[in-house]
Amino acid sequence: MLNVGVYGGSGRVGTLLIKNLKNDTEAKVSCVHVLEGIEIEVPGAIVTNDIDTLLKSCDVVIDFTLPEGTEALLEKALQTPKPIVSGTTGLSEHQLNLMKEASKKIPLLYATNMSLGIAVLNRLVEMASKKLREFDIEIVEMHHRYKKDAPSGTALTLAEHAARARGLELDKVRVSGRNGNIGQRSKDEIGVFALRGGDIVGRHTVGFYNDGEFLELNHTATSRDTFAKGAIKAAKWIVSQEPGFYSIYDCLGI
Repeated sequence: MLNVGVYGGSGRVGTLLIKNLKNDTEAKVSCVHVLEGIEIEVPGAIVTNDIDTLLKSCDVVIDFTLPEGTEALLEKALQTPKPIVSGTTGLSEHQLNLMKEASKKIPLLYATNMSLGIAVLNRLVEMASKKLREFDIEIVEMHHRYKKDAPSGTALTLAEHAARARGLELDKVRVSGRNGNIGQRSKDEIGVFALRGGDIVGRHTVGFYNDGEFLELNHTATSRDTFAKGAIKAAKWIVSQEPGFYSIYDCLGI
């Protein structure tokens, strides 16, 4: 039985991880890290606010927290190596570099979205961007009112795939705001825009627009269970890997 440490157990996805693992025949929750308290019962598991205790009490850690939380976990993991699956979004360049540094000592899988559908969508976007070179690309993402980072990590990952397929650097071509008399759209720009409201779990639309036709690729998450189940699948896979920086594509073999 795989012992899973849940980092961020009081969060939306953290709670779903605990619920899903209760019915799993291959893995169980051995430790939950929370800052203050937890409402859901976790029989037989350690509940702690100490990262060292978390790392020592599990075979693998699943992280769905905030960027500063992930940073603290990575710094501790450099001292107490343990496989990590992280789905935290909004990471800074420093935090991403810290993640890559940690992956030299531990197997680490990072994905801005753990769903199989999004993984396939990224591949489709890459192919469409390359084949439809003359088409304008616009990406729109929608999330619940509580989401703090924008655009979403998933939207930025989709944009990165689109830009890379055309040999472009996303930071140089991304536009995430338009207002006033800004002039016509440039040839290479990729629009990435965020909408926030209600309880929308997540919706991403990648549009390819040309004179006379357009193509839109959509993905809608109707439940956060999608992310929890994907992360558990990734955790079961990562524990048998050598140290390295892995993606959801490695786990799914696509």
